[in-house]
Amino acid sequence: MPQYEPVITDEELLAGFRIPGQQEKFFAILIRQYQKQIYWFIRRMVLDHDDANDLTQDVFIRVWENLDRFRGDSHLIYWIYRIATNTTFTFLRVKKRKRAERIDEESPLARKLKAGLTIDADQVQEKLLTAINTLPDRQRAVFQLRYYDEMPYGEMAKMLSLTEGSLKATYFHAVKKIEKFMTEKD
Repeated sequence: MPQYEPVITDEELLAGFRIPGQQEKFFAILIRQYQKQIYWFIRRMVLDHDDANDLTQDVFIRVWENLDRFRGDSHLIYWIYRIATNTTFTFLRVKKRKRAERIDEESPLARKLKAGLTIDADQVQEKLLTAINTLPDRQRAVFQLRYYDEMPYGEMAKMLSLTEGSLKATYFHAVKKIEKFMTEKD
């Protein structure tokens, strides 16, 4: 039976990472602690499993390259979320430039969304995810961080370099757009 590392604090992770010869061990622990959370954050933004997997790897490569520069002025996971957000936004901008794609019933994006939800999701969940994915990138990220990850506005403000007021307004507008989408007839 495999042994699992207990969840350790950010301070313990960072202290362990700074021990010569122990970086890989403590980085592996960091990945085990945060990879799933970051993967699902990215997956909800990009929808495609392969893209989310690639982006998650990119995020942790950036974390590895910059962990020694982490200042500790927020929780480690929020710093990783910031890297994930920036990496995902860059990916989405490049993807939009390569191919302008409208979300409608016949689009490849809508087919991917449906294909991923046919196992155990009902039509309401499918419609909610479709509604979320019609939001502009920043609104989608703010909505997901608040709704799914329950991140406090103060942490989001630091992470996204925005004011709490603008985040609350962004979240409010995202919720209103989703509500409108959900109440429209098919």
